[in-house]
Amino acid sequence: MIFSTLDELRAACRDLPAGDEAAAAEAIARQGQLTKPPGSLGRLEDLAIWLARWQGRAIPRLDRIGIVVFAGNHGIAARGVSAFPIEVTAQMVANYAAGGAAINRLAEAAGAALSVVSLDLDVPTADFTRAPAMDDAAFLAAVSAGYGAVAPDLDLFAVGEMGIGNTTAAAALCAALLGGGGSRWVGRGTGVDDAGLVRKREAVDAGLARHAGRVADPLAVAAALGGRELGAMLGATLAARRHRIPMLLDGFVATAAVLPLARLAADGLAHCRAAHVSAEPGHKAVLSALGLTPLLDLGMRLGEGTGAATAMLLARAAIACHAGMATFAEAGVAEKTV
Repeated sequence: MIFSTLDELRAACRDLPAGDEAAAAEAIARQGQLTKPPGSLGRLEDLAIWLARWQGRAIPRLDRIGIVVFAGNHGIAARGVSAFPIEVTAQMVANYAAGGAAINRLAEAAGAALSVVSLDLDVPTADFTRAPAMDDAAFLAAVSAGYGAVAPDLDLFAVGEMGIGNTTAAAALCAALLGGGGSRWVGRGTGVDDAGLVRKREAVDAGLARHAGRVADPLAVAAALGGRELGAMLGATLAARRHRIPMLLDGFVATAAVLPLARLAADGLAHCRAAHVSAEPGHKAVLSALGLTPLLDLGMRLGEGTGAATAMLLARAAIACHAGMATFAEAGVAEKTV
């Protein structure tokens, strides 16, 4: 889908299909028949039921899993907010293509097909302390690219990102849509020193002051303070919802990117689960604001979709039990009597 105007995108963000409650009810009933005490597999049971709801099958499958990593460059990086130069973005894209990154190995372990989409790496977004990061056309192009990158027949999906400076953009977006300034949302990202941390906070605060008039419109805020890869992740998450594909959210940047969808529709992220909570300090806060409980807490902060890929292994464990365990009747095991 190609979005031509913010109003068109806004309407799409509010016109969202629901999950299949009949399939979820059947999955719940099956969990009650499996040879285990009720609820004894904890969140693995919840995962199986959630997958059933969004796949529309009482016994979900994980035959087709996809991860898309979006890459973009940020003008705000020129303010010294990252420990690495923006050239690293393209270098890491080449590393993904060569199979040398963590996401390559984790996607392989999860049985997920990995693709990488570069978004005008030779044209960084504007420095958002001086101008909107993107005009409407550039933002809509990024969202549309993300939407179009999602295969409609996936069983499970996740996005990842690569973009030097994008934790600064994510922090600015969280601050604008959830309140608080740079001191609340800014972390060390790629590992900036104390001086770099101060520059990041100052950049976020300056961006908030410059674009204060846009705060009432989540999409306008995303254009002004975000980045192309954040816009693409928003578009991909919207596509997953409209295709009824369950989705695992990755780390801080990916979660910040989908905030506009959550602000435009109260249940906009119902098809999503938080894969993990990253070591970036703002991630725990944004997950709390969205009412999302992470599946994993491993101290990860790499991005790239690595946390989501790791959580896909939990999804496989959930389905292995849900689909493969015997019922009490099949096993000839007596059920609970009291």
